[in-house]
Amino acid sequence: MRVLNILVICALVLAASAVYKIKFDSTLQAARVAKLRNELRVQRDALAALRAEWAKLDTPARIEELATRFLKLQPVKATQFENFDNLPARPPAGSDAGGAMVAVPEPATTGSVPAPAAPPARR
Repeated sequence: MRVLNILVICALVLAASAVYKIKFDSTLQAARVAKLRNELRVQRDALAALRAEWAKLDTPARIEELATRFLKLQPVKATQFENFDNLPARPPAGSDAGGAMVAVPEPATTGSVPAPAAPPARR
């Protein structure tokens, strides 16, 4: 009977230590979750501040003021535009002006593809 009591007491001590370890681990995990939530809140606040700064820097009025200050652009004059009479003539229908400028390369022969056979001569 004495051995049984000692085994029960040992089992109770082991169970109590297992419960304590589980509680300690869960407390550590809760602290870690709280730390991550705090970091997430800080990062969201920083992101909101950066978006607000971007919106301020991206305003058209600010960009226009910087362009006039640093680029020294001149306004567009109506005489800078050409009329349709000075445009080059349209190419004839059916011609491919852009395609004529591009040379079509011959297909390359590789070791895995045999060279095309020459067609037989006609008489």
